[in-house]
Amino acid sequence: MDPKDVTRKLSAILSADVQGYSRLMGDDEVATVETITEYRETITSLVIQWKGRVVDSPGDNILAEFASVVDAVQCAVEIQQVLKSKNAGLPENRRMVFRIGVNLGDVIQEDDRIYGDGVNIAARIEGLADGGGICISGSAYEQIENKLALGYEYLGEHSVKNIANPIKVFKVPMEPRDISKEKKKARPKRWLWAAVAEVVLFLGIAVAEFWNYYYLPAPVDIDPEGKMAFALPKGPSIAVLPFNNMTRDPEQDYFCDGITETIIGALSHNKNLFVIARNSTFAYKGKSIDVRQVGRELGARYVLEGSIQKTGERIRISAQLIDTKSGNHLWSERYDRDLKDIFALQDEITIKIMTALGVELGEGEQLRSKVKGINNLDVLLKLLQTAEHFYRMNREDNVLARQKAEEIIAIDPDVSMAYALIGWTHIMDLWFGASTYPLISLGKATEAARKAVTLDDHNSTAHLLKSYIFLARKEHEKAIDEAKRAIALNVNYADAYSMLGNILTLSDRPVEGIGFCKKAIRLNPVPPSFYFVNLGFSYSRAGQYEEAIEAYNKGIKKQSNNIFGHRGLAATYSLMGRGKDANEAALEVLKIDPEFSLRNVAKTVPMKNQDELKRLIEALRKAGLK
Repeated sequence: MDPKDVTRKLSAILSADVQGYSRLMGDDEVATVETITEYRETITSLVIQWKGRVVDSPGDNILAEFASVVDAVQCAVEIQQVLKSKNAGLPENRRMVFRIGVNLGDVIQEDDRIYGDGVNIAARIEGLADGGGICISGSAYEQIENKLALGYEYLGEHSVKNIANPIKVFKVPMEPRDISKEKKKARPKRWLWAAVAEVVLFLGIAVAEFWNYYYLPAPVDIDPEGKMAFALPKGPSIAVLPFNNMTRDPEQDYFCDGITETIIGALSHNKNLFVIARNSTFAYKGKSIDVRQVGRELGARYVLEGSIQKTGERIRISAQLIDTKSGNHLWSERYDRDLKDIFALQDEITIKIMTALGVELGEGEQLRSKVKGINNLDVLLKLLQTAEHFYRMNREDNVLARQKAEEIIAIDPDVSMAYALIGWTHIMDLWFGASTYPLISLGKATEAARKAVTLDDHNSTAHLLKSYIFLARKEHEKAIDEAKRAIALNVNYADAYSMLGNILTLSDRPVEGIGFCKKAIRLNPVPPSFYFVNLGFSYSRAGQYEEAIEAYNKGIKKQSNNIFGHRGLAATYSLMGRGKDANEAALEVLKIDPEFSLRNVAKTVPMKNQDELKRLIEALRKAGLK
């Protein structure tokens, strides 16, 4: 071939392979293929996000090309962080650990393939990396030394196969303390919104280990001596109160709430923190409070409070962190900035809070958002409004929630959360019996979930949606696994714990379901009504009828038109032989939905145990429902 016809270029090459792949295949071929398929999809997605392309992926190898060494190395760091989180949910002998090498070198391009020493050096350096680690060549190091302050360890010069001259090799330490703010600046900022997303999968965690780590404290009563309503968790716990709107313009309330939810969402993504959910802290909105009392009532050692004043294109944010035991201010700060800087400002405040608490980010933990790439305040406000309608859990608000989410997509078609919420509204149509064509509604929910995850695989709400789609298809084990993944993406995601409890109960595991439902209420002590309804259902299925009635009544007290609460009461009273009470509860069901039918219950309650479903329907029939 004439050298003039050869296409050469300078590229950053990322080479990765699995350490101990042969052993994994020898132990369990099917499980290994399933895992590497999932991990390869994750790596491909991250490569694309970092503006690269996967050139080839034979066997356990992956070869990717980037125009920038900075992008290649940052992609490598995130790959290892994400995969470490995923491996945490697998038994130690089934964990799939990658080694990664990055090189900057000359390559030959032929169609979509690349060849040459630039590729070979990346592959050889990869072999020098530890499992779960990254090594880079001297040429790559020269490009990023002053751009990415990751912290590097020089490993000396190495002679590698088929390369004439020794190669300088540097190790990229994976400890998060080595990752500077430069890394954060390299990617677009994201809004951090409550109740949702980091990457981990808990597939292999034993129940005993789970509860040891996630610790469900026993509640105690408040008394004049100032005892806690809940025992404090083992680690730091925090409640973020709604930031005060000092502008005095009611139209700015959503803006202030958005700032608060951003901080809650950011803190929720750190597994070392116990974060009280948004629903509970917002119960104090507009009230004159004593932070020590708030700490006692919510079971939080620390409280963050603040205020926001917006004037034209300028914004002032004041925040202070308070120890609820002593009432002392641990940290306070005031920010005066241009409104256009608000996204960076939110991250800055959250990092300062974590520093003040003395909480070190675990490896792989970063301040990610549930919604990726939002830079439009109108979009954020509509997201808040969408969520507000959705959590009212009735037919009318469900329609309004879908309308708001569709308005978001009209503004920005790349907002993952908008698709996730649309998918949830289609699921609720099925549960409400409001869908004329259930299969079409399920199909729309499935497509919405696919789109949401494609846009942001870290979106915990989207993964919880996928869980309910599996449940609707009666694929119970897949539903459980996906719900656990949603929790892993955001370890303080209270909604996900409650819904996992519900899924376990529908999967004929109600005793486990009770534990997860209680965990949800501990994370969100002032929860929406469906938390109590899910707990009531778990108690009822476990035969703990008095506890079920108490839980259902709490849910109904919070939302009198919660049809699922009244339906649960009707079934439970019927199972107890309390016919009169069952009939009164059934009448409430019909007041809320005159078109209620047991046929719809049979179609939409996806119980794994069909005998138990028949038992539920018969109990409702005895209560007077048809």
